[in-house]
Amino acid sequence: MANHKSALKRIRQSEKRRLHNRYYAKTMRNAVRKLRATTDKAEATAMYPSVQKMLDKLSMRNIIHKNKAANLKSKLSAYINKLA
Repeated sequence: MANHKSALKRIRQSEKRRLHNRYYAKTMRNAVRKLRATTDKAEATAMYPSVQKMLDKLSMRNIIHKNKAANLKSKLSAYINKLA
């Protein structure tokens, strides 16, 4: 167990941040899943900017890696272009 006040505080902070990051990462995964499940091109095109914004924000705040965000955006835009 921690021996210093600062270490106890660090444990509290890191746990709080971990839960915060988990929530936003899960929200992002659900949004990507929802977009991939869409078969209507107009609906997917309307949904894409909000998902793109979410990916950019999460990568900017180091919740996901910037390359992962770029790969996801690329794959999603390719998926939308492929829709009939």
